[in-house]
Amino acid sequence: MMASRDFDESATFLISVAAELAGMHAQTLRTYDRLGLVTPQRTSGGGRRYSTRDVELLREIQRLSQEEGVNLAGIKRIIDLENQVDALSQRVRELGDELQQARGRRGGELVPVPRTSALVVWQPRNRRPKS
Repeated sequence: MMASRDFDESATFLISVAAELAGMHAQTLRTYDRLGLVTPQRTSGGGRRYSTRDVELLREIQRLSQEEGVNLAGIKRIIDLENQVDALSQRVRELGDELQQARGRRGGELVPVPRTSALVVWQPRNRRPKS
């Protein structure tokens, strides 16, 4: 599996350079693009521009295919699942940040409540209901 790394997304390579860096033929990169395994950036003229992250992904595709014997459909599924895990991990981090902010604003604690079908109305102690 691809390890999460910080990539310089500003660096881009022509298809011929990306193919050489990944140890593949340029036509293979075109096929992978067509299949949705790797989605390079496009120039205004439609030319493919591969990032460092794309090249790492191409290397991982090659490893999975050659060393692990995974077919392209399986590789696509693995990539999709890894992307989903990355997105969910990012969302967990965002929710954790929101929780910390909410705790800071309220000055209190969040307490787990056992699951029940009862309806509970809670009001802060220092406030009274409006008449």
